[in-house]
Amino acid sequence: MPRSTRRRPAPAHPATDEIDLYDVLHALSDPTRMTIVRVLRAEPERACGTFPVDVAPSTLSHHFKVLRESGVISQREEANRRFSALRTVDLERRFPGLLDTVLAALARNEPGGGPEGGPEGGEPDAEPGSETAWHGQ
Repeated sequence: MPRSTRRRPAPAHPATDEIDLYDVLHALSDPTRMTIVRVLRAEPERACGTFPVDVAPSTLSHHFKVLRESGVISQREEANRRFSALRTVDLERRFPGLLDTVLAALARNEPGGGPEGGPEGGEPDAEPGSETAWHGQ
């Protein structure tokens, strides 16, 4: 049986002025989606099936949809592949410094990520509830 010659519709992307802060923050709240964003921050564009995430293809498609519909990424099709790119310029225009701030906070909160990253960051733990206790651990 021959494959259909109909093409999928192009993925929908919000215009820059339609990107909503709450949608962006929601999209950035998931570890898998943050992995995608970090990879795209380092590479200008990447094929969708090549990200270093351990999720089912259908789950990965969902994560791409959330990122795309929130305005965090753009996607384009080439032959039978879909490529993703971070909408850095649009996000910076709409919410200056947001992406850099979120990525920096994520890096600080990883083991060995710096003074605010927990015990591996070089400072001892404080008593729970104190002002110097590590948050999010």
